[in-house]
Parts: sequence; structure tokens; C-alpha cells
Amino acid sequence: MKAFPAVLFDEAHSEAWTIRREVAEAMNPAHPDDNSYAEAAGALRRLGHTVRAHTEGPVTPAVLDGCDVFVIAHPSAERWERTTGVGAPVFAAEEIDAIEAYVAGGGGLIVLAEHEQDKYGSNLGELLARFGVTVEHATVQDPGNCHNKVATWVLGAPSGPAVAEPGGLAQDLLAEVRRACFYRAGTLGAPDGASVLFTTSASADPANAPLVAAVRHGKGRVVVLADSDLFGDDSIRDYDHEKLWGNLVTWAARVPETSGAARVSRPEVAEEFARLKAAVERLRPLQAKDGSIAGDHDEAVACISEIVDSVGRLAPHFPHDADYLGAVMKDFRAWVAAGLGKPDFLDSLNLFHPDAQRIDGLEHLVVFPMYTQNGNPNRNVEAVWIRVVWPEWLAELERGGYDNPMFVPITFVDFTAGYDTNSAVLFPETVVVRETPPRFTWGGIFCDREAARFRRVSEAAAATLKLELPPDAARLLASQDLAQDTFVLWDLIHDRTHSHGDLPFDPFMIKQRMPYWLYSLEELRCDLTAYGEAVKLEAAGVPHARYVRYAILFDRLFRFPITGERVRNYDGLGGQLLFAYLHRQGIVRWTDNRLGIDWSRVADGVADLRGEVEKLYRDGIDRSKRAHWLAAHELVATYVEPDPASVWKQGVHALPTEQKAMVDAVLPDEFPLSMFYEALRRKLADVVESTRGIRA
Repeated sequence: MKAFPAVLFDEAHSEAWTIRREVAEAMNPAHPDDNSYAEAAGALRRLGHTVRAHTEGPVTPAVLDGCDVFVIAHPSAERWERTTGVGAPVFAAEEIDAIEAYVAGGGGLIVLAEHEQDKYGSNLGELLARFGVTVEHATVQDPGNCHNKVATWVLGAPSGPAVAEPGGLAQDLLAEVRRACFYRAGTLGAPDGASVLFTTSASADPANAPLVAAVRHGKGRVVVLADSDLFGDDSIRDYDHEKLWGNLVTWAARVPETSGAARVSRPEVAEEFARLKAAVERLRPLQAKDGSIAGDHDEAVACISEIVDSVGRLAPHFPHDADYLGAVMKDFRAWVAAGLGKPDFLDSLNLFHPDAQRIDGLEHLVVFPMYTQNGNPNRNVEAVWIRVVWPEWLAELERGGYDNPMFVPITFVDFTAGYDTNSAVLFPETVVVRETPPRFTWGGIFCDREAARFRRVSEAAAATLKLELPPDAARLLASQDLAQDTFVLWDLIHDRTHSHGDLPFDPFMIKQRMPYWLYSLEELRCDLTAYGEAVKLEAAGVPHARYVRYAILFDRLFRFPITGERVRNYDGLGGQLLFAYLHRQGIVRWTDNRLGIDWSRVADGVADLRGEVEKLYRDGIDRSKRAHWLAAHELVATYVEPDPASVWKQGVHALPTEQKAMVDAVLPDEFPLSMFYEALRRKLADVVESTRGIRA
């Protein structure tokens, strides 16, 4: 779980709260809930966070090293509270220095204070002064706005605007949070530039005073609350406390690095691969579209000889591919012997089985004459050095109900020019062979490129549209590691969905002559299904699942509609349909040049659209092909306006009866972009173009 924050609770300064339930039971045998943050720790673990306690000794840079969020929950003298009984509630000057340096360097700090703060014998005031925050010695009362008619159990008033982030982004720390109760709270003094998230109400004493503040300090972030009870075991499930807790910790957590693991880990292989690439690139201009040699044959033979020699020198570094690489060299030699016509690499293709070696971090050398989907249409020789991504958590899911034996998630280590394009897949059907095998057994998807492309476009779209992001969505856009793992899970579910459900036709009908919106609906159906499965997995405790929901939503709404040509752009149309449907339902709003999303309703909206598509499929089993095509057009046209010149829009009486003529009547851009998307495409054209050949 390298992409998730590490949270460290301080329990070495006589805190009144502990994340260890057994310690809480010893502290307060009659009512351990009053001293336990075990449920709060559990909530973070369900989000994927690592949570542990610092139980003895001073807070030093070494203690804070590797920690993304440091939590201090109400240190107190024994006179006032039952505490952990370890250490004094006072932080030494060296500890305060260490904490400030940790935050300034990018760490996150959460401090939970109390009412009448001065009496507890701690020096939180001295610590918080480093960040410009004060805790007032007060007890808020609000008889007209309280919980269970207890005047000191005040209901906070949400007041926080979105927190501005670098690059024009904004984070909504109160996403899906509407109400919170503060039990015997003090109030805060917040510095200029702080974001006050909750205040007391206008009827409270004191009125309109800050209860929660979020502050930036150097590269890090600090959250201070004037009450510590709202996240205790007996309170965290009240109102929206658990969601607020997750938002605050996720926002405060150290911002992850934007790059993933080091791409090249074997310099000796990199040096030889560079020679292989050079030979491949010299061969490229000599090849015709079908892969045959149309240029200087002697030069081609020399290039192929170098390619074979490089493969031979590289083969010992890939012992698990020995049979395949041996066959590759034979296929190259056979190509030369046959006169360098259209190449045939069927024998080596039949021996390459990455699906049988799904081992996390395993590397493969792949050399074939091939086209690259969404990249180079010509059958050029390409060399790709790849690394398999197969973490144990994913392997367990695949074994336990999401079986997809053909799926191989991979990342680039290095590649030749055919992959310096938009191509993000490695498919066996792209390889030049003498005959098509009876079946293909694997498909590789470059999760690093998909993730990097998604992050760049989504971040630019969110900034352009002034969309306020929940903290976990912002973290997804900031972390390449998290985005890669997210795409692996999304692809695993999406790919297998093509073969499941009520299917009235071949789900890969793009190879057939059918109107392109049928493929739009099929790809969208798979993503809507993946979204629904992610909802289930999130409820089952799979932390990556909620990020899959964001990835599907953002890629479909932002990147797909504005990427590629407008000629039969099936993925673009699927994104247009999802946006239009959610907009029609009021879940997505475009008002005052600002995009708003009702995050609490997205899952229901996606499920409702999925229901409409599945009904179309189910009814299509009993329809003729012509009737099904028309019904599919009508479904899309209900939400996405067809071109005014569309013959299909006019209905069955305007269409020719012959199948080929019906398909020919489809306009190249049957469903044009809306004015919203035309404007977005103009603003993000350079960003989309910059993702061509993108590296993580």
C-alpha cells in the first residue's frame, strides 16, 4: 500500500486518547469509548492508510521520518483526564522544533484540542503558535443549535470555502460533510490565509467563532480542532464525523511524489537496449506499411543482424523468456532468408506468454513487427522493455471473483518510436503473422501511461472548470503510484465485463460494420459496471476501489470527449453521454463558469444510467438487428443531441432498408460535441496533445 499515507498517533505525552483499544480499556474500564480512537484508526485503515502509535520517548526527526501525518490528541495532566500515563503533556523545545521542521518539509499535523484548554497543563499553545493558531480558553454554549438538547454539545456551522492548491486546483475538505457536533468545544484563533471549516453558529456564545482550521506551513499542512471528542469511538459515527475525519487526514497527509518507482533498474540492460533501439530506428524507414522491406535490402539485413545480436545479448537478462527470445531470433533470420517480404512472427508469438508469469516487477523484452493501437498504423519492428504490475492485493482479487486470466498490467521501462504515441496497449493481434491464431491468451495494458495521461488532463480540466476536489480525488491526481494501481484495478474489472451480462451481439463489434454508437455503449457499459463493482469493493474494504470511481468519472467526463478525431469517436461519445445524463439529473452542474458535482449522488446516477443501458441490451436479445440499432440511437439521442442533418434522427422511415446503406448513412460525427465540450476542447487542446508518448 505504498501509495497511501502513513499516520502516526502520539501516545507518549499523556494523551487522553489512544488508538489501542486494550489501552483504552485499561485507562477507563467503565467506559473505554471515552478514551478510544480505535474506531478512528480503523476508519483510516479502511481507506488504505497505515496507522500506528508512538508510545514512548521524545518526538524526534527519526520518529517522524516516514510518517505522512502526525496526530496529537489532547495531552493532559492526570488531574483532569484519564490518559495514557506515558510522559508529560508538555513537548520539549527540541520536540516542537522537530515537529515544525517536519511540517515545513511537507509533513501533515493534526492537533485535537479541548474546551478550557489552558487548564490541562499541556503546551499545545506553544506548539500551535509556530503555525499561527491559538486555542481560546472557552466552552461554547448554544442552546438553540445543539445535540440532544445539551447546550455544550454544539452543532458546528460549515463555513469553509475550498482550499486553494498550487496550479489553480481547489480542495473541498467538507466534501460529503454537512453536519458535525462539537462536544464541550473551545474556539480557535486562525491566522490570515487559514481555511476555517466549521464555526459556531450566530446564536452561540461565542458566536461565529472558528472550531476547525486548516493551515499551510511551508510545504506541509496543519489541521487544528477545538474539540477531541467528535472522533472518539462513541462519536465518530455521529453525523458526518467519519467522512470529515477521513477528509482531514487525507488532506493533511504529505503530498506524494509525482513519479513512480525508478524506471531503469538495470544499467547494463539499458545500455544494450539502447543499441537495440538504434538498430530498430534505422530499420523503420526501410519498411513498407505491411512490414516488408521497401528500401535498401543490404542496409535492412545489416539492421536486422544488429537486432538479432542485441536480442541474443539481452536474452540472458530475461531467462524466463528464453524460448520466446530464441524464436524471435529465428523469425528474424527466416525473414531475411525469405527475401524480406511481409514478415511472419507467428512462431515466436506463440511462445510469448506473459499471462503465465504475472509476477510483480517481472520484466520482459518484447520485439515484434507490429502496429501500435492508437499509435503507428504501420507494421514496423518495435522493441519494448516492460515491467509487470501484479501486487498481491490485486492477485487476491483476481483469484477471488474477478478472474481475468488474459489480463496483464504492465509499465514501460523503454520503447521504440511506435510507442512514442498515444498507444497504451500491447496486444498479440497487432503482431504480423502468416495466419491468425485460433485464440489469443493475453492482453497487456500500460497502466503507467494511462495513469499519467489521466492525471495531466484531469488536473488541467479541474483547474479550468474550477471544480472543487475532495481530498482523496486530489491525492489521486497528485500520485502516480496511486493512479497506476487504480487503473490496474479498473482495467481488471472493465476487461472481463465484455464477456458478462445480457449480450445481444458480439461485444467486440467494432470489427463489424455496425453504427459506432453501439461500441460507445459497450465500452460505457463496461465502465458503468466497473464503477458499480468499485462501490461494492469499497464497502468490502478494498481501499483502491473509491479511486476507481474517481478515475472512471474524470476520464469519461474530461479526457474521452475531447481526445482524438471526431470521426466515429466511440469513447468520446460515451463520455458525452455520461456527462449529459448526470447533468440532466442535476448531479453535475455547470453554473457561473464553474463545474459542481454532488458527490453523494454520483453512484446512484451512474447506477441509473447503467440500468438504462442494460435494459437496452436485455431487450435487444429479442429485437432484430435493425430495431436494436435504432433503439440504441434513440437511447443516446435522449441525452446527447444528434447532428441536425442526421438521417437517423428522422427515424426509421428516413433510413434505407439495406444494412450497409444504413451504416453508410451514419454521419462521421453523428453526435457532435456540445458547446460545453467545444469550449473545453479549445482550452485543453495543448494539454491533451502533451500526453502523446507520455512517460510516468
